[in-house]
Amino acid sequence: MAAEFNGKIALDIRDSEPDWAPYVAPNAPDGAPNVLYLVWDDTGIATWDCFGGLVEMPNMTRIADAGVRLTQFHTTALCSPTRASLLTGRNATSVGMATVEEFTEGFPNSNGRIPAETALLSEVLAERGWSTYAVGKWHLAPLEESNLAATRRHWPCSRGFDRFYGFMGGETDQWYPELVYDNHPVDPPATPEQGYHLSKDLADKTIEFIRDAKVIAPDKPWFSYVCPGAGHAPHQVSREWADRYAGRFDMGYEAYREIVLENQKRLGVVPPDTELSPMNPYAEVTGPAGQPWPVQDTVRPWDELSDDERRLFARMAEVFAGFLSYTDAQIGRILDYLEESGQLDNTIIVVISDNGASGEGGPNGSVNEVKFFNGYIDTVAESLRFYDELGSPSTYGHYPIGWAMAFNTPYKLFKRYASHEGGIADTAIISWPAGIGAAGELRDNYISVADVTPTVYELLGITPPATVRGIPQRPLEGTSFAAALRDPELPTGKETQFYSMLGTRGIWHRGWFANTVHAATPSGWGHFEDDRWELFHIDADRSQCRDLAAEQPDKLAEMQQLWFAEAAKYHGLPLADLSVAEIFGRARPGVAGERERFTFYPGTADVGMGAAPELRGQSFSVLAEVELGPEPDGVIFKHGCGHGGYVLFVDDGRLSFVYNFMGADEQLVRAEAPLPSGRHVLGARFERTGTAEGSHTPVGVLTLYVDDAVVGTRDEVRTHPGTFGLGGVSARVGRNSGQAVSASYGAPNPLTGATIATVTVDISGTPYLDAEAELAAAFERD
Repeated sequence: MAAEFNGKIALDIRDSEPDWAPYVAPNAPDGAPNVLYLVWDDTGIATWDCFGGLVEMPNMTRIADAGVRLTQFHTTALCSPTRASLLTGRNATSVGMATVEEFTEGFPNSNGRIPAETALLSEVLAERGWSTYAVGKWHLAPLEESNLAATRRHWPCSRGFDRFYGFMGGETDQWYPELVYDNHPVDPPATPEQGYHLSKDLADKTIEFIRDAKVIAPDKPWFSYVCPGAGHAPHQVSREWADRYAGRFDMGYEAYREIVLENQKRLGVVPPDTELSPMNPYAEVTGPAGQPWPVQDTVRPWDELSDDERRLFARMAEVFAGFLSYTDAQIGRILDYLEESGQLDNTIIVVISDNGASGEGGPNGSVNEVKFFNGYIDTVAESLRFYDELGSPSTYGHYPIGWAMAFNTPYKLFKRYASHEGGIADTAIISWPAGIGAAGELRDNYISVADVTPTVYELLGITPPATVRGIPQRPLEGTSFAAALRDPELPTGKETQFYSMLGTRGIWHRGWFANTVHAATPSGWGHFEDDRWELFHIDADRSQCRDLAAEQPDKLAEMQQLWFAEAAKYHGLPLADLSVAEIFGRARPGVAGERERFTFYPGTADVGMGAAPELRGQSFSVLAEVELGPEPDGVIFKHGCGHGGYVLFVDDGRLSFVYNFMGADEQLVRAEAPLPSGRHVLGARFERTGTAEGSHTPVGVLTLYVDDAVVGTRDEVRTHPGTFGLGGVSARVGRNSGQAVSASYGAPNPLTGATIATVTVDISGTPYLDAEAELAAAFERD
């Protein structure tokens, strides 16, 4: 509500008395601290050295030495939900974020749109005089609203942030990111060959945003929400940083767990009697229709691996560790700037990982994580081909699931599983030298990510507002633990925490934890009423090794009833564990609507996931209306990147088309004769003929055309059954922005010697020649 005007208004301004109070921007209290949220990705509690792991993170240790490590900090087990909970101080299901943005549904718990009545911390602090910046991963805007034709209502600059520089989705290529600056897409400022890496770029922008404001208003506090892509796939870093860990992981993931558990006990991260959970705790569990536990979620024992497999798996861990350490060094530059400028001591720093280590690499790891999202398990033979390139722009890698279990030591399972600590018990550090007074200490209170922002409000002396931007607010659901930060003997008052994620469930209450045993998305198991429940006294059994369900059925029944009560309170239903086919088969809104024909123009911005055509293994055509000069060369149209996609281009004067299947097979069709000058429709048609034997891979015939003449064909072309990926998969006319779809040219390879009128992608099933005739006629009329 606007402040009341208390001046005086007369006929003449000379006789009037102004009152600026209702109009000027708010000012934060004198001496108010800055707030820095550092959100890591997919980093289990047993990764960093300051929590007992073997990955060297000197700058995270620097923050820990000046603050408090939280040893029972919990998230939601997945990216978008954790971030929504962190920024709002509420359960993810309460704010429409029960899952990641790419999997959202039209229900109150999972629509992917944080309501205005559950304001973000940025919105609250902006109204109280803080500058606000978001840098890095966002992943809080619906997929169908993350494009230039969509509303910006859920973009960072519409949710209280003054500035934004980062990427909108859940992941991006670290060498070729899809960047947004404030409200518009931009190209990276350099290439990998010029030394570019996203982590450094994000640190540069964080420092720049803070410094720009401090030049003008040196006493104004700021809130920076900094979210590097590390350690989410793709695991990408220079060979120099990966090589720092050469040999570090040769002992294998089981031995790593034993080493790290002893470190954790010595540091006090876990109680001294904590046991190691089994590597494959549910290998014998079957689904309601007799389905086996997913192979994708199963660890291959180290002692059963070949020498080549051990060498490969160890290198994948080295690349991951180097990625984290490199990013830590970039964050160190931010800390150095804050220290040099006298801001560090009066900055509240909150460091978390958004979920446990990721199992999305499957049993063999992967050189292309896109395979996971298409339902494939990568092979060791395929990955060994890329051994010397792991971490480079030519790979989009992820370590095998055994390392996920290792980096989550001593817990069960991994990211996606809210039923077990491996998915939800994560790294967290809080530091504020000028205000907390604890340095290098640990706190063992049970804490949820929803509790963080209520705690920061209390540290800042802010009463949670009744209204934000004039909109009445729902009550916070998290519990402040500010008192416990200052005094370890003080309780937080928290008694219960509810969990639900991708078909998995859990409930914590006063030191007890009950959970279901259910394979997470993309299992497709369903039949949740048949789930087996487990019961653990988690205060004494952090790794969920001693199931007490049979011994204490009354306690289990109490916990089950509590889960359903909390689910009713916080919009916990419906549950979803959909398979990949089910996910991609469900209808969702979008700016594209139900279109089956997409027309693109030169000179426009990239069209990304959610707005570009979704091919998903079906027949499709690409038709370009082009005026050709004597020596044309370059990209006419590209969709995707080097890890999956297709491109229509001219090479040495000849029309060419590549369908890049999973980064493993560039399926090329090329015309024999050079292109004729003049106005032409150039195109390609993929006609699906079936599915490859023994797999779910769509196959068909690819035909290349100049006008209505066939100039090349190829049989048994494989295409993606699902997506080209979650990052770097945009469509563009006239040049290859980002990573090259085909290794036969170097990006951006803009088209020269020709002029493009339009490019049309048709997924309607219309015969190519009919579509070509229609476009040719329109072309001639123009």
